[in-house]
Amino acid sequence: MADIPQSPNELAEVLQELTDLKFELPDPEDDEIAEPDFERQIDVAWKVCDRFDLQTEIWRGRILRAVRDREKRGGEGRGTGFLNWLKDREISKSQAYALIELANSADTLLAQGQLNPDSINNFSKRAFVETAKSSPQVQQMISDAACNGDRITRRQVRQMSDEWTAMSSDLLPEEVREKAQAGVMPTRYLAPLVREMEKLPESHITEIRREVSASPDVDTIKNLTSEAKNLSKYLDAAAQVQAINQSSVDVEMALEEALRVGCLNTAADLVKQATQLEQAIVKLHSTWKRVGSLADRLYVDTGASTPHLRSLLSCLEQLAGQVLEVQLGDSREGRIRLQILADNEDSFRE
Repeated sequence: MADIPQSPNELAEVLQELTDLKFELPDPEDDEIAEPDFERQIDVAWKVCDRFDLQTEIWRGRILRAVRDREKRGGEGRGTGFLNWLKDREISKSQAYALIELANSADTLLAQGQLNPDSINNFSKRAFVETAKSSPQVQQMISDAACNGDRITRRQVRQMSDEWTAMSSDLLPEEVREKAQAGVMPTRYLAPLVREMEKLPESHITEIRREVSASPDVDTIKNLTSEAKNLSKYLDAAAQVQAINQSSVDVEMALEEALRVGCLNTAADLVKQATQLEQAIVKLHSTWKRVGSLADRLYVDTGASTPHLRSLLSCLEQLAGQVLEVQLGDSREGRIRLQILADNEDSFRE
């Protein structure tokens, strides 16, 4: 797995070695097969498929990477050749780059000597992907376990990653890290808190650390994780809202007041919805201009000989003009009217 075959013959030899995929599944209707034996045979077959799936994905990623790099070197049209290659094989761009990322991760682990090529067979596909996303320290621990012959699952990778995060992060008070190392405090609760704290400014981290020190129990950790998540959502969304950025409002003071009166979740959701509303307005304006442009073009291209097309244009006038009208549900719910002002004002009025 460490080296890519340099010739078709070498690749054929590699493929010929993959003979473990030939197995027989137990008959589900055979009552003479004991349940433990049936489950064992099924589990073996499943693990073999997992192994082949992972190896296949890595090789596909390497192949896609080679095609992409060849296109970069001598192709034209800003990657058009690579995209056409994907289209011919019914592969989406996102799928292709996910496979390339997997291949890059595999080659990096192998090149760094953290992973023995033979131990790749001890990973499930999901476990390998999860390992590639982990920190170098976690990767090393997992690789050591795989080299020792341990079967590596995604759950094990996540558990090991949580343990490392909880016991090594400086964001948590020392006494809490000691509890994690002693097994008194479950790391599956601490790791999400650390990940949320990493997104926050120092002022909020200090306050969370103080509360954790005061009450180092599971319920407090859960509540603080939820609060840290809402804090992060609030700060991220507030930075994207033009209505806030164009004003003199003190976002941090508003945040402190929301914390004081216990409505942080509502404030965070409000700011997030405001972000989505602004984005929807921008998209609406762009779509409206496109509708108007197409309507004008169709009007020029038609005449008395196309009465039905002219009728179509008349029906759509309520969407192409400066005042947009849309029915809300049935007639009892009324209509909504939006007036689009001049482009230089970029605003709407209901």
